[in-house]
Amino acid sequence: MTHAAEPASAVAPGGQQGWSQARPAAVPRPTYVPAAMAFGLTLLLWGLVASPVVLGVGVAVVVASLVGWIREMRHER
Repeated sequence: MTHAAEPASAVAPGGQQGWSQARPAAVPRPTYVPAAMAFGLTLLLWGLVASPVVLGVGVAVVVASLVGWIREMRHER
């Protein structure tokens, strides 16, 4: 069983065959905002069933996390 020759683009700069450069080169910094958004949406939906107080807290958490997420995206380079 013979293998076809690897194309030149499949050789990484380090010379290891079959490896390629990882993408993306720049990874965004970690953030808590997506977890806060999920928590806020959970509270919001639970508040629709349970009580207006939980609904209000859920709306507040969703709005705060949405503002934080947009702020982080605007200051991203």
